[in-house]
Amino acid sequence: MKLNKLENIRYEDLRGFDKAAILMNYMGPEAAKTLFRHIDDADIRKLINIMGRYRIVPVEVTKRVLEEYYEMISESQEYIFSDSTGSKDTVIEAVGEERARGILGHLSANAPSSRTLESLEMVDAKSLSNFLINEHPQTISVILAHLEPEKKGEVLKRLPESLQAEVVLRLSNLDHVAPELIAEVDRVLKQELSTVGTVEQSALGGVQPVAEMLNVMDKNTESAIMSRIEEKDPILAEEIRKLMFVFEDIIKIDDKGIQTLLKEVPNDKLLLALKTANEEIRSKIFKNISQRAAKLLQDDLANMGPARLSDVEGAQVEIVNVARRLEQEGKILIARGGSEDALV
Repeated sequence: MKLNKLENIRYEDLRGFDKAAILMNYMGPEAAKTLFRHIDDADIRKLINIMGRYRIVPVEVTKRVLEEYYEMISESQEYIFSDSTGSKDTVIEAVGEERARGILGHLSANAPSSRTLESLEMVDAKSLSNFLINEHPQTISVILAHLEPEKKGEVLKRLPESLQAEVVLRLSNLDHVAPELIAEVDRVLKQELSTVGTVEQSALGGVQPVAEMLNVMDKNTESAIMSRIEEKDPILAEEIRKLMFVFEDIIKIDDKGIQTLLKEVPNDKLLLALKTANEEIRSKIFKNISQRAAKLLQDDLANMGPARLSDVEGAQVEIVNVARRLEQEGKILIARGGSEDALV
């Protein structure tokens, strides 16, 4: 197999994920498995995509990365890394088959990612939404399927309201996409954006990515989109809601789970998140900490000055992300509705 050699790589240009990818390739599958167990699914997807780009890395760049993390250097002129480190099997062994399906759903097990579609992560949301506004909803859904949840949400909320629900509906129903459609999307992107690349994989959408995207959007946009989906397809709307987890859903976690969650949430984040929380949520928190801690927290809330809504919602999203990670790790249980999810 011919390995791609990346020319003109400068250490100064590497971002955090680039350095992590080089480091994981250097350290091998066992280190990758350990890391995968402790990061979010979206970060695993992003990392294994980037790991595929760094199979051969100039020695000076690799040295700088190693020095930053381990103060270790090598005498080799370049490193050729194993294909197995960022492979499907490594992810499955690290996080289990069920979680791996969600992580790898839109990735081909044997094909590299589209450099053109990957490059969209580097395009700001405003520019990307302006580019997409005149595209067919199906084309938009295919492109959004290749973005991380946060970027999906940023782009979607900038599209016209009349287009948002249609795109979400198509994204929810997006399965394995025909290579011909991917090729056409890639062609359009190459014409409109200053990037190049080829697509050698099929993309996946589905209900889960839609739920992840809506989870990280601001509440007004998320509510508006869900209302329009409810009008068009009530069954789909219910499926999406079951997969979503928002801050208000904390009450669906049992007391033991709340205690586990609070151990991993900094006090300042909890205080900020509770500023706009209703009494039911506050009571749930207070009953699962000591009386002294509850009294201190209540006093802090009472004496707390004004806070930006974006900061409050940001703290709530951070807590939601911790809860979702703990659920994936099997450390807490979230009742998501339906008799099969009842706590007994």
